[in-house]
Amino acid sequence: MPKDKQKKPPRPKAEPPRGFRDYVGAEVIRRQAMLATICEVYHRYGFDPLETSGIETVEALGKFLPDTDRPNEGVFAFQDEDDTWLALRYDLTAPLARFAAEHRQDLPTPFRRYATGPVWRNEKPGPGRFRQFYQCDADTVGSASPAADAEVCMMLADAFGALGIPAADVAIKLNNRKILNGILETVASDASEDTAAAVLRTLDKLDKAGPDGVRQLLTTGRKDASGAFIPGVGLSAAQAEACLSFLMARRSDNAATLAELRDVVGTSAVGLAGVAELESMVTLLESAGYGSRVLVDPSVVRGLGYYTGPVFEAELTFEITGEDGRPRQFGSVAGGGRYDDLVKRFTGQSVPATGVSIGVDRLLAALAAMGRDTGPAARGPVVVLAIERDRMAAYQAIATALRGAGIRAEVALGAANMGKQLKYADRRDAPIAVIEGPDELAQGVVQLKDLALGKRLSAEIETRAEWAEQPAQRTIPRADLVAAVQAMLAAEEERR
Repeated sequence: MPKDKQKKPPRPKAEPPRGFRDYVGAEVIRRQAMLATICEVYHRYGFDPLETSGIETVEALGKFLPDTDRPNEGVFAFQDEDDTWLALRYDLTAPLARFAAEHRQDLPTPFRRYATGPVWRNEKPGPGRFRQFYQCDADTVGSASPAADAEVCMMLADAFGALGIPAADVAIKLNNRKILNGILETVASDASEDTAAAVLRTLDKLDKAGPDGVRQLLTTGRKDASGAFIPGVGLSAAQAEACLSFLMARRSDNAATLAELRDVVGTSAVGLAGVAELESMVTLLESAGYGSRVLVDPSVVRGLGYYTGPVFEAELTFEITGEDGRPRQFGSVAGGGRYDDLVKRFTGQSVPATGVSIGVDRLLAALAAMGRDTGPAARGPVVVLAIERDRMAAYQAIATALRGAGIRAEVALGAANMGKQLKYADRRDAPIAVIEGPDELAQGVVQLKDLALGKRLSAEIETRAEWAEQPAQRTIPRADLVAAVQAMLAAEEERR
């Protein structure tokens, strides 16, 4: 076939892969501002920043994701040229465990670190569920004291406060994996790890299935809403009731709940140790003034399969309107707990660790629902119009003077037509346009246009003469440029 007859390859689609999205402008600024606020709190508590690679070996990441039906069990993995399997990190904790093991001889004990960044999960995307998302973590490695767990909870509460979320709208819920272990040890001492994991998954369905549904799922099974039968875990009725008694042990206050949990675990040493850890955490949090935000709640089950001791979850309790039109609480935005076995994978020795992870996108959505902007007002740069292209150096000098005063500024580098430059400034959401044509140059002045005030008309204006007729136009001495722009920006801030 002649070369000129060969079929051209198709152009690539200009869209992100399925399950991914792009972030631009104000979205990125709000996230950066929120993370900076949170990290400042972490830093105040003595935590240091840590950045690890976005790619780890599959061996280092381990197998902790539940999506076993997904390729590579839920991670994005590929084989390097030396046949080593690598993967994008699915969280920020597994890389921390690798780092702590690698540098254990050099790090202080305990080692406190915070980290932010994207993580990737090869899972089925859905509405509001993406394969790449941001996390913000803080962890303490090397301390087995419940004080370390309590400190993470206090730090989390302070981070919410720094973001302007009222304490009354935040509930930090506490539970402990050891308590459930104690119950299983008492009522089903021969239960396998798979059975224990199935019990955890079932208890986590309390909100959807209710107590009766969970009871059926723990024993013989039940039909779901579609009529399909879901097999049960296979516990006896007595064993199921013991597990439910743990799940439903919450009482009117923390003291009563802890007393009930002591009764539930009976004589189990591991179960009583779990209750004691919660008691220590509650005492520490109350003595530090955080008692009103702490709630011992055994129904917090999510993640218990991963954690080895205390587990905590931060919920925002203010109401929003759900997709069904009904009011509901916003829900969980952060979770964490103690994971003493993660570093052990590398060292063979138990290394205690505890930490928390904030769902960045969830928290940003919560702040938006509360009407709390986490960043500076979304505003474009001051735009210096380039009316005479042979004077570009002079326009750049104007922009440089503004930037030197801390003002965001740029020169319009597109079309030479003034009307199009004004339309460009409008699209950039520029608060002010700086105009210095030949007449202004001769008189030693500049024109400043308040675009925020004249935005509605800007798209219709074609000439500088028309622009000068608008009430937002000001003529000032060139020497007063920076001071005048600062004053106009300050006035705009007051109008916002």
